[in-house]
Amino acid sequence: MNIVRVWQLALFELTRLFATKRGLLALAAFAMVWLMILRYPIGHAVPFLSSPQFSDLAQELAGNIGLRELVSWPQAELAIFWLIALYSFPLFSLFVCSDQTVGDRQRGTLRFLRLRSTRDEILLGRFLGQFIILTSLITLTALATLGVMTYRAPELLLSGFVLAFKLAVQLSIVVMPFIALMSLLNLISSSSRLSIVLAILLFTLGNGILSLVTSYLPFLELLFYAFPGVQLFDLAPQAGVPVVLWLIPLVQTCALLALSVFVFRRRSL
Repeated sequence: MNIVRVWQLALFELTRLFATKRGLLALAAFAMVWLMILRYPIGHAVPFLSSPQFSDLAQELAGNIGLRELVSWPQAELAIFWLIALYSFPLFSLFVCSDQTVGDRQRGTLRFLRLRSTRDEILLGRFLGQFIILTSLITLTALATLGVMTYRAPELLLSGFVLAFKLAVQLSIVVMPFIALMSLLNLISSSSRLSIVLAILLFTLGNGILSLVTSYLPFLELLFYAFPGVQLFDLAPQAGVPVVLWLIPLVQTCALLALSVFVFRRRSL
């Protein structure tokens, strides 16, 4: 495998997002959504949590679902950012990464790419490109939240920067198996839209069927760990999170990419 060609394919993904009209429109829509999130739920985090009318209620609710540690953070904006980003970025990644190889296969350009690189390089290059894009967007939103927090409390800049960096790294790890899942679904579907439909069916119908089966056969509960994001609820409290929960997305990513490589090597172009 040639690392240079993998890197060039990854850079091409960045070009498709940041240097095309379609990509810039998608970025504009993403920015508008996050501006609304920064303006309301994040921007009003401190007034809400410190309000005498809501403080006790928020503490009680957070304690009941294991989030008391987040409510006590002095960087309240980053606590709200963490909760929103933890559940929104995995879903967002399914849409952003829905066209890794299937579009090129439909247009016939995948055969052209195949003349200059191997199938493994194409697959890993596209995965790496999507990972860089999502990591960049996560980092930008974390820095924007840091800016909102610093405007309210400049003395929290240093601690907030360290916390924002930590959250950005953790979120980047969380989205990795979702990108790898879309790499695999791109290989077995005929369009990017169908890839999204398959992903939705997997997380809804597939999860429901497995829940029904495990009610009769409890030993099959281990199969839930095949679903990306199975550990999200346990990651939310931040405090006391076992290291193994951070290893799950890495193992899922490696397994999904290995399966994608296996399928791609046998898939006609």
